[in-house]
Amino acid sequence: MTAAPDRYEFASDNTAAICPEAWAALVEANAEGAASYGDDKWTQRVSDRVREIFETDCEVFFVFNGTAANSLALAHLARSYHSVICHESAHIETDECGGPEFFGGGLKLLPTSGAAGKLDLTEVEAVFLEQRQRGLHAPKPRVISITQATELGTVYRRNEIERIAEFARARSLFLHMDGARFANAVAALDCAPKAITWEAGVDALCFGGTKNGTAAGELVIFFKKELADEFDYRAKQAGQLASKLRFLAAPWAGLLSGEVWIENARRANSRAKTLAEKLSKAGMKLEFPREASAVFLRMPDDLVTQLHGRGWQFYKFIEPDVYRLMCSWSVTEKDIDDFIQDLKSSGRNVSS
Repeated sequence: MTAAPDRYEFASDNTAAICPEAWAALVEANAEGAASYGDDKWTQRVSDRVREIFETDCEVFFVFNGTAANSLALAHLARSYHSVICHESAHIETDECGGPEFFGGGLKLLPTSGAAGKLDLTEVEAVFLEQRQRGLHAPKPRVISITQATELGTVYRRNEIERIAEFARARSLFLHMDGARFANAVAALDCAPKAITWEAGVDALCFGGTKNGTAAGELVIFFKKELADEFDYRAKQAGQLASKLRFLAAPWAGLLSGEVWIENARRANSRAKTLAEKLSKAGMKLEFPREASAVFLRMPDDLVTQLHGRGWQFYKFIEPDVYRLMCSWSVTEKDIDDFIQDLKSSGRNVSS
């Protein structure tokens, strides 16, 4: 019996193709030679467009991926004897192989709990006070890091970010935002990007493009120019300065042209909403609120085995039985209908 072909529609938004606009810009950038190391029109075009989108004169840097973006941004905001308070499910804590600590020369991450992937300021304050009470024997808190949208698919509202920023400012802490799915958060909240970044008190944003339609390349954005001082040297030292930087920048130029980036995110969010609704109608219970592009639900082993056997690829996210279905910009209604049909054909007792 021939095995079913693998289908990656819900495995991760990292599995999606490059969106057409990003691809077209990459082809255009490849039509002729250009200055290296960022002295090209594509890099300048993207930097200027970012400043337009955020409506402020921010500093913009390119790195190859999200781990580099987060690790170098945090290392730049904190010294080796500092610490970063984050959520226990944050990507910097669970999926970056100690990158922030490595590039930070010894800085320490302090994970805290909080419902649905969001920081709980009561928990944050408890960790902050414990560290400060230990004085020189504990790494000094220097940064709070939040993820937008969160690893559990939820979204911080502006007032939530403002409260965290106010807490941070009162304690001389910086506020960093891991925005691997920042576009999805903007789309979910239907707000201006500035409203949930620098206007709300965010100091640095790692703006993700890979999950929104590019092949590679993330942006590190500092909203206070003084914080960006010599970050270019840090990125170069870390091997994050591309010689042919236009090939990282050009897809971003395509993605940020017009409303492509936000439309991609809206489509992903909309597909996740449809998927969540159809799963619920099929008798499946969602584990967390569906607010952006991810859907989380509990599934027994036998159901997962059958769906995997039909070629569907998706990942267990929380032990023992919480799985994540992630929608990218390219997921279609047919993908969703096919998945639901296979779910119903699995022998599970689900409603029609």
